[in-house]
Amino acid sequence: MSARRIFARPARLSSIAPNLWMLLFFLVPFGFVLKISLSQTAIAQPPYVPLFDLTEGFAAFKAALASLSSGNFKLLVSDDLYILSYLRSLVVAVTSTAILLVIGYPIAYGMARLPRRWQPVAMMLVIVPFWTSFLIRIYAWINILQHDGLLNKMLLALHLVSVPVVWLSTDTAMYLGIVYSYLPFMILPLFATLVKMEPELEEAAGDLGASPLKVFWLVTFPLSLPGVGAGVLLCFIPIVGEFVIPDLLAGSDSLMIGQTLWLEFFTNKDWPVASAAAIVLLVLLLAPLLLYERLQRRQLEEAR
Repeated sequence: MSARRIFARPARLSSIAPNLWMLLFFLVPFGFVLKISLSQTAIAQPPYVPLFDLTEGFAAFKAALASLSSGNFKLLVSDDLYILSYLRSLVVAVTSTAILLVIGYPIAYGMARLPRRWQPVAMMLVIVPFWTSFLIRIYAWINILQHDGLLNKMLLALHLVSVPVVWLSTDTAMYLGIVYSYLPFMILPLFATLVKMEPELEEAAGDLGASPLKVFWLVTFPLSLPGVGAGVLLCFIPIVGEFVIPDLLAGSDSLMIGQTLWLEFFTNKDWPVASAAAIVLLVLLLAPLLLYERLQRRQLEEAR
């Protein structure tokens, strides 16, 4: 066996592993969800009519393919509940991601400009919240924002308000919980990009007469775009399907798609419609991923 084949085998295995992972934990579950989304609702266990049974042979499978129905997907387009859920999820995700970027970028930039010995300390402070359960942290915010909670006590003590403010069951509480929970996901990729940036580039731009604002917009920000893209995707995609934070902190006036999926699966027991909604959500979330991949590929081609 030649040396080339010996070294090529681990490379092939390393390429097979992620593809196998995607097949087992993404494509196969996706196939099951897609199958349920094309089924009919039934008052039974499971609460849908199976499309086909493999034990009945190929004829039953062929008949099942002929009877596929897209009625559940048509319902998503015709019912305002689902349309408004998708729109609200997108609005909340875009707004939250914008707030996270505005807050996270200065923090990441400050961390990247710290002396080398202090950067691990700053990184540790950002990661510390992950050591506590996500659910416990959200319940802590309930205690902080409730009528007689810590926030209202502080505002009353500082004479900023005369009566306790209603925080819980509002969009403000939801945005506070989302920004607090997802801020590390924005800071870490930004810091990883900014810390690799040479400070001499900014100094050179300043020496050439650029103001600090121009240095940031013409030098710093363009070079940090890979980190911005990664941070935006890491925050935007899970926020769109967020369930826990809106359910515990926000009001019930309008539901996000994550809450709608929960209601369809566990309250209405309408698995086909819930599966169809999940499929549409997945397709919507694939769009920014494909766009980001295309932009990354274009940058690599330009760098070559």
